[in-house]
Amino acid sequence: MSTLVNYNGDNEFYYGGSLCSADLGLMLSLVHADVYCPVSKRARISGPFVVEERTKNPAIEKLPDECLFEIFRRLQGGRERSAAACVSKRWLMLLSNVRISEICHTNISAADGASNDTKMVSADEVLEVECDGYLTRCLEGKKATDIRLLAIAVGTSSRGGLGKLSVRGSNIVRGITNVGLSAIAHGCPSLRVLSLWNVPDVEDEGLMEIAKGCHSLEKLDLSECPSISNKGLVAIAENCPNLTSLTIESCRNIGNEGLKAIGRCCTKLESLTIKNCPLVGDQAIVSLLSSSNTMLKKVKLHLLNITDFSLAVIGHYGKAITDLNLCSLYHVTERGFWVMGTAQGLQSLASLTIALCVGVTDLSLEVVGKGCTNLKSMCLRQCWCVSDGGLVDFARAAGSLEYLLLEECHRITQRGILNAVSNCSKLKSLSLVKCVGVKDLPLQASSLSPCDSLRSLSIRSCPGFGSTSLAMVGKLCPQLHHLDLSGLTGITDAGLLPLLESSKAGLVKVNLTDCLNVTNEVVLSLARLHGETLELLNLDGCRKVTDASLVAIADSCPILNYLDVSKCSITDSGVAALSHGVQLNLQVLSLSGCSMVTNKSISSLKTLGESLIGLNLQHCNAISNSRVEALVEDLWRCDILS
Repeated sequence: MSTLVNYNGDNEFYYGGSLCSADLGLMLSLVHADVYCPVSKRARISGPFVVEERTKNPAIEKLPDECLFEIFRRLQGGRERSAAACVSKRWLMLLSNVRISEICHTNISAADGASNDTKMVSADEVLEVECDGYLTRCLEGKKATDIRLLAIAVGTSSRGGLGKLSVRGSNIVRGITNVGLSAIAHGCPSLRVLSLWNVPDVEDEGLMEIAKGCHSLEKLDLSECPSISNKGLVAIAENCPNLTSLTIESCRNIGNEGLKAIGRCCTKLESLTIKNCPLVGDQAIVSLLSSSNTMLKKVKLHLLNITDFSLAVIGHYGKAITDLNLCSLYHVTERGFWVMGTAQGLQSLASLTIALCVGVTDLSLEVVGKGCTNLKSMCLRQCWCVSDGGLVDFARAAGSLEYLLLEECHRITQRGILNAVSNCSKLKSLSLVKCVGVKDLPLQASSLSPCDSLRSLSIRSCPGFGSTSLAMVGKLCPQLHHLDLSGLTGITDAGLLPLLESSKAGLVKVNLTDCLNVTNEVVLSLARLHGETLELLNLDGCRKVTDASLVAIADSCPILNYLDVSKCSITDSGVAALSHGVQLNLQVLSLSGCSMVTNKSISSLKTLGESLIGLNLQHCNAISNSRVEALVEDLWRCDILS
């Protein structure tokens, strides 16, 4: 119980004094069995001396709760309150109900001989008065109980105050309820961040207590809280004017009324996330955004029953919005996005993410590009109505675009992507993920303008993207630093070599995971042309890569710090060559699945281990467990997976 009262959620315990100094009667009141005590005088008979419980109900336990409450609120030190809370659950419950404002802070007279006017204040008392709220506590799963919340409320009040509380899940038998949340509200007035995830037994009453006791609340995150309704959210809005961030996800009883109160009262709100709340409609969005003093900068709206009207309001009033994320808005049509763009209100918008919205078409995408003149980052996920024409028109309209991500946009082809890149003069990063419409087609790259600004190219899991497309991309993007081609099983050396040769700036990070047809020729060319700048190389799954590649890397890549050759055809000779290479800063090495690496490589790995902080030897079945254990002892600074 003593550790529970001082439990803080991060395995840090506040030792509030020993119970051994407490009255023996109180100690005995906590047990139901005989207690063994060592004898202090010579026993008349041999054997242990057993003292039976003297009083089942000590006198203090007969006092009513009102009297005990008055006693407890006069306990000024954190040690004293923690020790008292260890006596019984009843005492813990009473102590957790004492608000910080109700504790009697009486002055303590100075030592004997001092003047009657000389007073002093205990250190604990000063600490309680200066509750700054810097402590963080997190309860997950079976640890999330009311008793632990009560203990946190009592144990943190004299240690600077609780500033952040996260509850993830709830104990199935005795989970978090209004009782635990009320204790936090009483004992932690400095609370600034509260996150409640999947706590079905917390109701409006608990959230209302937080609102009454924690006026400094700045961030509230409610996820899967079915028992919390508009009533609790209205209380937060009316009592927590400093709220700057609000997240509501999968709360089926929260709707327009609660969010309208937030929009009316919380004028400092900067970040808003609403996901999968069926009762939230246009009225809530209008109230939150149409206020003249709105400061909303980040807005995320996912799976809501809102219509075109909400997007029109966003486009007109969202002058401060810099980050907008719209997902699964099935009732929003092309007109909604068109009006949002033509309203000309999103002049500050820098980042826009749209996913699973049927209203995003070629026409609406172009209008959005024209209306958001400062847009720098665009992410389109599963927007199946967007084709090459819309992408190219958007690229021309969005003159400030720097980052573009397209995921599962299957109507976009190689022609659209290359033309979009050619028309983005400021584009720095391009990412394509699972776009099955991208296929190798003959195209005259000479008719396209190079994109000298592009530094990062990521094409992942696009099965139709082959060597022809890659060679053309290389001609259009001569200044690449980062290259990610993971999952492109169709590319070969013939497509990669021209790209490596056309890259003038020097590649820094290269990821060729599961590029099954890549051979040593590519790695040798990479080491020769870009060895001086290469810092990361991932060849996981490139089975045609052998020891010759490691020899080239060892000779030509002095600043390499991350190397993954998992499931490559690497042997002990390659590891030995790497250990004698020019690498001075190799920090992570992965040899997972390299079945031809044996115990002979242990000495080479020890040499490499002088700089390594991570080593992956999983599925290296030719290395014995005893050798791995010895390696773990020798390389104690390195995390070894085996």
